[in-house]
Amino acid sequence: MRTSSVATATLLIVLVLAAVGTVVGLVRLWPTEHVEPGDSTAYAAPGVSFPHARIDKVSSGCGSGSGADQGADQGADQQADLAAGGSGCATLHAVLTSGTASGDQIEVTVPSQIADSGLRSGDHIQVVRVPAQDGGDDVYQFFAVDRTHGLGLLLLAFVLVVAVVARLRGLLAVVGLAVAGVVLTKFMLPALLIGHQAAWVAAIGCAAIMFVVLYLAHGPSIRTSTALVGTLCGIALTAVLGEYVVGATRLSGFDETAQYLSGLRPDLDFQGLLTAAVILAGLGVLNDVTITQASAVWELRSAARALPRRSIFTRAMRIGRDHIASTIYTIVFAYAGASLATLLLLQIFDRPLLQMLGTEEIATEVVRTLVTAIGLVLAVPITTAIAAVMVPPIED
Repeated sequence: MRTSSVATATLLIVLVLAAVGTVVGLVRLWPTEHVEPGDSTAYAAPGVSFPHARIDKVSSGCGSGSGADQGADQGADQQADLAAGGSGCATLHAVLTSGTASGDQIEVTVPSQIADSGLRSGDHIQVVRVPAQDGGDDVYQFFAVDRTHGLGLLLLAFVLVVAVVARLRGLLAVVGLAVAGVVLTKFMLPALLIGHQAAWVAAIGCAAIMFVVLYLAHGPSIRTSTALVGTLCGIALTAVLGEYVVGATRLSGFDETAQYLSGLRPDLDFQGLLTAAVILAGLGVLNDVTITQASAVWELRSAARALPRRSIFTRAMRIGRDHIASTIYTIVFAYAGASLATLLLLQIFDRPLLQMLGTEEIATEVVRTLVTAIGLVLAVPITTAIAAVMVPPIED
């Protein structure tokens, strides 16, 4: 089945222009400046390192020492601050497995909630080593549980399941995820850190990801190209709407994490970062609905060669409406799960939800959810209409 040459040419011209615009945007916004931690407030004091350690024993109560062999008062005070909060603490007895003091025995204090998460002998942790001062001992503090092994096994299980169920197409999708990670870490995050306009960075980065991911996972075809055009339209709509709504609702984007980030990069535009987050958050579901709609139109044409384009559009939109309903649930519940701690606080405070909508935390999630939902809802009829034009004509 062949599509109209005029429609095909138009689609390809649109994609070429979009590709050129994406490449130009990548070149203009590419972060040529290398931002060093020392350019602003340092993350850690000079000489501080982050060695790994293996837990030998977990005991209840706050230990008296955090240095090698025995603790220093400074370390004990710092750990007491860490464990503050009225819920008690526990002591991890561990041996260093990396760094210059590898093999030394240390004790670090952690909040009891961390110890109660299942930490036991043989688990690995990462600690902060503060060099000795005035002839004292080095001070060690708990930094994080080393989850590399567990996360690696989970990633391997994910790849194996995808390979068994989705086979080559699934593996290509995983490769696409890796490409998306490169775009995010090598382009988007550095460009945002050096102060490029956040909405443009997000839109250009998302467009670049979609060009690679869609063709890689679904193969080069008119069907895939149709879905890509619909996705790009959805990205543009989400970017414009997100930029407007974030400003109109006076959201600052300044949450607890941003407060810490501002100490390292005080010149960042946190309102712009929130807009970029909204654009990026909607990318996955947007791709989902556009590729589904394009496939639905092509399958309808394949099953009904004599069906007029208008009827194909109408029937595909019925599928799209069902998909919209389920996808909206996906978005809302995904954000509700991510904001569960905030929702629990609302329950404890026992304040009406309408009162809490004015708070930064709740309003941010509402805006993120609604803007993303509007973008994907509008992408459905756009993609369906383009696909209905692109499918082969009626066969007698």
